[in-house]
Amino acid sequence: MSNPPLTIHLAAPRGFCAGVDRAIKIVEMALQKWGAPVYVRHEIVHNKFVVDGLRAKGAVFVEELEDCPNDRPVIFSAHGVAKSVPAEAQSREMVYVDATCPLVSKVHIEAERHSVAGLQIIMIGHAGHPETVGTMGQLPDGEVLLVETEEDVANIDVRNPDKLAFVTQTTLSVDDTIGIVAALQSRFPKIVGPHKEDICYATTNRQEAVKAIAPLVDAILVVGAPNSSNSRRLVEVGAKNGCAYSQLVQRDTEIDWRALEGIRSVGITAGASAPEVLVNEVIDAFRARYDVTVELVETAVERVNFKVPRVLRDIELEA
Repeated sequence: MSNPPLTIHLAAPRGFCAGVDRAIKIVEMALQKWGAPVYVRHEIVHNKFVVDGLRAKGAVFVEELEDCPNDRPVIFSAHGVAKSVPAEAQSREMVYVDATCPLVSKVHIEAERHSVAGLQIIMIGHAGHPETVGTMGQLPDGEVLLVETEEDVANIDVRNPDKLAFVTQTTLSVDDTIGIVAALQSRFPKIVGPHKEDICYATTNRQEAVKAIAPLVDAILVVGAPNSSNSRRLVEVGAKNGCAYSQLVQRDTEIDWRALEGIRSVGITAGASAPEVLVNEVIDAFRARYDVTVELVETAVERVNFKVPRVLRDIELEA
């Protein structure tokens, strides 16, 4: 019996962004320059497959700097770190490389500039997310207040309502953030916003592609990790834009085939820290069960590229 027909609407852009690409390259180049082990504080990016691959090459992942020896290099993850972390590394005379995404660094600089101007910062983000912790840790306690929802805006206690600025976590849902920003501007009319949108180009582009696909398909699968903020936002965007079944899967083994029974079309995308090899794995799993036609849904073309830190520029990675 022949397999039933299925159209896969494949999102573009999807998967690795320039910041993730750079962070992974930094670990690989550090291993080449200094040999194993190289220590990495927190997951370099939120993807188990990527982390396991780097671990196999000699990267050691730790939660805190105190878990690292003084005599081996340490890399800070793409999500960014509080100022206290590089300060501690310097005091211990450690070799360290900061793999913070340049777009996250831009938010750090923005927050600091507003603080120097005498403004208290309100950050729109998720409590406990490494990026939020890192951004809030750029300034002394109390200088950055966190809001996660529009309700939080109504309850926040500020020092001076006329001296405020806001920044956002780079991986949030564009649509959800619009509501929170509007609530902030309504309650604090003099609040200062970013010169340019904090939510990064890659997050925005991946969400736009999902919006284009959602009305066309019976189901959407987002390849990504449960602790990846931008991947989880893609699942939400799919559900909010007309797709009844929008799910996150780390690997093809997590696909719920019973839930997909009878479908004729499926949308596939990947979070910014999910490698293309996992997308291909999911497509191959569908090919084994269906007569698949793949249609690319391209809503943007990305040509962004970030340089690695100067300390690693003498290393040429093998292609």
